[in-house]
Amino acid sequence: MTVEAVVPQAQTEVDVAALRARVEQLEAQLAELAERVPDDRVTIVVFSGELDRLLAAFIIATGALALGQEVSMFFTFWGLNAIRKQRSFEGKSLMEKMLDLMTASPAAPAGMGLSRMNFFGVGASLMKRMMREKNVETLDDLIALAEELGATMYSCAMSQHVMGISQEELRDSAEEAGVAGFLSDALKSRVTLFI
Repeated sequence: MTVEAVVPQAQTEVDVAALRARVEQLEAQLAELAERVPDDRVTIVVFSGELDRLLAAFIIATGALALGQEVSMFFTFWGLNAIRKQRSFEGKSLMEKMLDLMTASPAAPAGMGLSRMNFFGVGASLMKRMMREKNVETLDDLIALAEELGATMYSCAMSQHVMGISQEELRDSAEEAGVAGFLSDALKSRVTLFI
């Protein structure tokens, strides 16, 4: 073998090794980018305890579930009342009992008022009547549908603690979570809403 034949072959081996290293580097970058791509997921923060806003949250949630999206709902402060099945004063401090009574927090979603034109519950009654006449699902029906379709419902641990709402007062499907749990889902979501 001549010297001329050995030199180009060595250069080719160096070029191939460099290309392999570059391909490995690009594959690692691609894998890292793939980790950052959001899932087919919708995350909804439910802050409001008002009927019209809760209807919107659950209509969006059930619509997303029907489209095959994963849905996480994070209920905080007044939004906790949407997943409340009962009110209990047992084991609560005087301040927690007063907060429960002063805010007129409903013991279940059926007692929630409207964000506007509630007029001491008359507005909510009219809205529910109009919904019945138009064959629109009730809030209770939408909550049950969201559960049936697989929505994950988280209750905010800090809000529960501050407001004195026990896990026993919430729907059985509600899982307690903190901000880290919410953010974990939100960071993986294509859509994050605050209602």
